[in-house]
Amino acid sequence: MKARTWIHRGLFITLEGPEGSGKTTQIRYLATALRKAGCRVVTTREPGGTPIAEAIRTVLLLSKRKEPISVQAEALLILAARSQHVTQVIKPALKRGAVVLCDRFSDSTMAYQGFGRGLDREWLAQANAVAADGLQPDLTILLDLPVAIGLARRRAARGQQNRLDRETTRFHRRVRRGFLALAEQARGRITVIHADRCVEDIRAEIEPLALRWAARYVGYRRGVHAV
Repeated sequence: MKARTWIHRGLFITLEGPEGSGKTTQIRYLATALRKAGCRVVTTREPGGTPIAEAIRTVLLLSKRKEPISVQAEALLILAARSQHVTQVIKPALKRGAVVLCDRFSDSTMAYQGFGRGLDREWLAQANAVAADGLQPDLTILLDLPVAIGLARRRAARGQQNRLDRETTRFHRRVRRGFLALAEQARGRITVIHADRCVEDIRAEIEPLALRWAARYVGYRRGVHAV
């Protein structure tokens, strides 16, 4: 871990991964563990996290409209939702000293819209820096698993498939390769966890990692009131 000069600012942890990797389940478990350790915790997701950003999420993922969303519009909508999310939720929580657990963030944009859709990744990185107001995660946990397994899990979740779930297998393979390439480029920040295992085994690997980061950077003490 890279040493920091502060211990009172919050900690920003993101969970990333392809479809069906189990991020939402693991965030729920991790939030419980961190609260038991005395941390103030805020859980959120992208796209989403605020009323405006959730409305954008509906357009992106759940809309029944026949009008196709262009690749550029998709990226810009995601970035607009992120700007609202960072400004209204994430940065204020970090300023209060909370641990923020976010289901997807900028790495998903690079993996899906950069590697998956083929948008220029340099432009995407610059646009994301503006949307995120320079904010980067302190720790990113990448839940990795084969595409076929992840999509099978999504198909088994009846009524929960979204527009991205219905993309081609080839698209999802590009996304997975993108996530792994990003992990290789940012080894100090991104930890890859193999998600083709039972939930409890994954949980047992994630929780000690996150608690070590919380202990070092947030300086939590037992008895601190959780939120």
